[in-house]
Amino acid sequence: MARNIGIPVKPPETECDDPKCPFHGKLPVRTKVLEGKVVSAKMRRTVIVQRDYLHYIPKYMRYERRRSRMPAHNPPCIAAKEGDIVKIAECRPLSKTVSHVVIEKVSRGS
Repeated sequence: MARNIGIPVKPPETECDDPKCPFHGKLPVRTKVLEGKVVSAKMRRTVIVQRDYLHYIPKYMRYERRRSRMPAHNPPCIAAKEGDIVKIAECRPLSKTVSHVVIEKVSRGS
């Protein structure tokens, strides 16, 4: 039975015993939710999520494309792979660089 994390997402069907899972462990999540594409899943239970966005340059009155890459904890019950579009939520720092956790797979990679 998955617990309610306070964010309207569909809980995963499978269960896990990961203490850093927001659904089956004790990890509280904050309200900041971001969406991005998984570009690397080579680390154990960690994925790199890339977000593409536009940044306005006032001098030229145009936008430029930018991207940010952030590591996120990947619980075994979600198990996101490269190419998946995922939602990540902010949480307490889990390691030196990881402060987000994957909470939902929006779509599968091609």
